[in-house]
Amino acid sequence: MTDTPQPPPSHDLVGVGFGPSNVALAIGLREQRECAAADPATPPLSGIFLERQAEFGWHRGMLLDDATMQVSFLKDLVTTRNPASDFGFLSYLHSVGRLHDFINHKTLFPLRTEFHDYLAWCAGRVGDQVSYGAEAVGVEPVRDEAGRIAQLDVLARTSDGALQRRRGRNVVFAPGLTPRLPEGARLSARVWHNEYLLQSLEGLDAGADPRSFVVVGAGQSAAECVEHLYRRFPRARVHAVFSRYGYSPSDDSPFANRIFDPEAVDDFYSASAATKADIMGYHRNTNYSVVDPDLIDTLYQAAYQDKVNGAERMRIHNTSRVADVHDGPGGVTAIVEDLVGGKHTAVEADYLVYATGYDAADPRDLLGEVAEHVASDARGRPAVERDYRLATTDEVTCGLYLQGGTEHTHGISSSLLSNVAVRVGEILDAIGARTGTAAAPAEAAVSGR
Repeated sequence: MTDTPQPPPSHDLVGVGFGPSNVALAIGLREQRECAAADPATPPLSGIFLERQAEFGWHRGMLLDDATMQVSFLKDLVTTRNPASDFGFLSYLHSVGRLHDFINHKTLFPLRTEFHDYLAWCAGRVGDQVSYGAEAVGVEPVRDEAGRIAQLDVLARTSDGALQRRRGRNVVFAPGLTPRLPEGARLSARVWHNEYLLQSLEGLDAGADPRSFVVVGAGQSAAECVEHLYRRFPRARVHAVFSRYGYSPSDDSPFANRIFDPEAVDDFYSASAATKADIMGYHRNTNYSVVDPDLIDTLYQAAYQDKVNGAERMRIHNTSRVADVHDGPGGVTAIVEDLVGGKHTAVEADYLVYATGYDAADPRDLLGEVAEHVASDARGRPAVERDYRLATTDEVTCGLYLQGGTEHTHGISSSLLSNVAVRVGEILDAIGARTGTAAAPAEAAVSGR
């Protein structure tokens, strides 16, 4: 007789992805269990996370040595939810002996490399909750006696090819963002996306001395790429191609920053579709296709200095687009179209970098037959409840939650760090309420971007 396979142990939640959002969720879980330990009437929540990378990493290709965060350090993984937590950025600084140095620096915006170190520090402290090298590849329903989907098995492929099965009464998807390319564009050894900029540069042959780059895009990442390549390769020409007339400054003013407050999520969620569209239109310049004003000044000064010196190393192709790319073993040729006059110019370069943004992954791609029970809006996007739970048919009694990919329902901060701490508190509250369990400690939210 063949033994019946034993089902995997069931957790209160399985987290897909272990970037900043789910690291913050793991911290919330740990804090909830600490509270439960002090209150026998409160059962602890259990959770496990799956991460396809071999170790924690967050946009490593853009950890440029002098790039700073565009968000205050107070918008770390915990502070706006629980200012007393020892997982805050200031606790990190104290642990590495830089607290007073940072205070003397008089800034709200740490270096991006420093903030990455903070995130990795947090991830390491809750590393017992994550399986690295495990990529989620599918979800299967687990039905109760009434035939309803009460739990979910998340299938994950490990680095050695084995298939793991993790069971949860709730699944929290935080798959992150995927690089966006123009239609028809293809990556290659000479055509990159900025997501992999530093890795691509490190992969150049020893002694390589590129003489020309093309950077496509008008946002912060594109401007950072232009500045980095211009400075790193002092003999190279850098072509910046974008459809705008010039780089547009980001709106970082105090009143506009209220769009990133937790209260703004409530306002956006309850607004009509027309008002949601208006809000996004009014405030796109806080985040999309805009550049920090100081960086704009730096680039303009470099371009002007080039003109003074008679060597135009930074070439701005404004009101233009890349109409075609010819990728060959000796370099790339970008066909740049002037959108005003229609003229096409062939720009020869060693490498081309697309800094053309990101798309949020759709969790329904992993859900298999469970996706049939997920409600959609009129445009085919997943319907999401205020607590970030996917709206489903009554046949689904377990919870499917999203961290990211909810911009259409929860507003502009959906894919940003701004509301991560508050959002994980709301998700844990929702899961706790469904299981009769108290969530992680939460304090009054602190406003700001």
